[in-house]
Amino acid sequence: MITNSIGRKIPTTIQGYKEVIPYEGAFNRNPVGLIHGRALRKSDRLKRSKLLNTYSEVFEAVGLKDGMAISFHHHLRNGDKVINETVAALAECGYKDLTLVPTALFGVHKELIKYIESGVISCIYGSVNGPIGRKVTEGCFNRPVILRSHGGRARAMMAGDLKVDVAFIAAPAADCYGNMTGKMGKSACGAVGYAMTDADCAEKVVVVTDNLVPYPLAPASILQTQVDYVIEVDKIGDPSGIVSGTTKVTNDPARLKMGHFAAQLINASGLIKDGFSFQTGAGGASLAGASFVKELMEEKQTKGSFASGGITSYFIEMQKAGLFRTMYDVQSFDLHAVKSIGENVNHIEMSADMYANPHNGGCVVNQLDAVILGATEVDIDFNVNVNTEADGALLHGIGGHMDTAAGAQLTIIVAPLFRGRVPLISEQVLTVTSPGETVDAIITERGIVINPRNEELIERAKEQGLNVKSIEEMKDLGDKICGKQTSVELTDNIIGVIEYRDGTIIDVVRQPVSFV
Repeated sequence: MITNSIGRKIPTTIQGYKEVIPYEGAFNRNPVGLIHGRALRKSDRLKRSKLLNTYSEVFEAVGLKDGMAISFHHHLRNGDKVINETVAALAECGYKDLTLVPTALFGVHKELIKYIESGVISCIYGSVNGPIGRKVTEGCFNRPVILRSHGGRARAMMAGDLKVDVAFIAAPAADCYGNMTGKMGKSACGAVGYAMTDADCAEKVVVVTDNLVPYPLAPASILQTQVDYVIEVDKIGDPSGIVSGTTKVTNDPARLKMGHFAAQLINASGLIKDGFSFQTGAGGASLAGASFVKELMEEKQTKGSFASGGITSYFIEMQKAGLFRTMYDVQSFDLHAVKSIGENVNHIEMSADMYANPHNGGCVVNQLDAVILGATEVDIDFNVNVNTEADGALLHGIGGHMDTAAGAQLTIIVAPLFRGRVPLISEQVLTVTSPGETVDAIITERGIVINPRNEELIERAKEQGLNVKSIEEMKDLGDKICGKQTSVELTDNIIGVIEYRDGTIIDVVRQPVSFV
């Protein structure tokens, strides 16, 4: 075993994983090597269409074989049909031992469980939300799933750490030569930033569309030069499934209080001034924070530079009101954002690489002033867990959590002090997702906790008379309400590897005894 810089014990070798490099700090690893390349293609000038008629023709054309890695994107989120239908076709054709490399999986993908059980899918390198995560927790694979952030996944592909044999890209609109976009069509999903890296790096690229348009489609998000084949299907998904959770400011008093505390802290930091940049999630408490920030920006007549991440209607309203010059969108979170990105020149689509890859010339998260993020659990060292639940089940992906936490000047975690009689703050989180060195503050409905590393912020907050508590005080309060907690008993079986965005291992996920 190796102990990494935050005290987590990591095995020196992990079955099915590359060289184990322990985490040594959020900003300490220097990249080595060149951007990963793929084989050059020879295009036939007489062949003016890449269109094939069936999945079996596609599989044969790309040279798909047992044991290969295939990737998908999640811009249609819980409305996606492409992953399920492609894997069903692979099963029908008799393929086995495939590694699935999705940018994320959702509840709609529970149909994949039967293909895991039958051996069509032998492992997953990507986020495993919901039913698939529970299946992984039960120990369905012989090797661990590998969880990466959005920026970490882009880095891994470009560095050659994560190799994809065939990328299947769901396309709301495409032409017969492979130009595609998510901005139009009956299944429009808006930005397709996560698919862009797959189109850049996969050995073969297949566009799957339900809206074939005359050549040339323009403007295109992914270009014909990156695409090998196109297949037309009846339906790639249901855009109404893009919306997950609320995209409205909460009416819950506790969450409103958390949002208000977050805005007060951002204001106390002095960051709300011309050029201010901001990102937040789509949850009610996060949007409440954005609502209060909006009021402060209007009061101060602040003209912000950009809002970023997964864009919601709330940020669209702020941009239209002149509070932000632009919006950087890697994934459109609701149908208002889908419509906006097709019409507004200041609503800019970006790739996962541009958004959050730590090993390029400079990603967008590095320009963030403030970000508001969630958590399932935090500890007294400010480490954050967003991957596992209180029972140890692996039910959530990383998303852009560790990317934005590292990049932003001010990182705020907003979460209720307890859920279901389980306190938010523990001595040590079950699984570390984002390290405490990248977290500035934890906000609950009971007050604000500021990382002692940020002495200036503590002074500013106290000068403003904010409700600041120590991490020990907040933990004691949660423990007093919820009572003594029983630790989750874990086996030695590693079911997941949490890879930090730079390619080091920040933690592993061990199977809970209750799931054996």
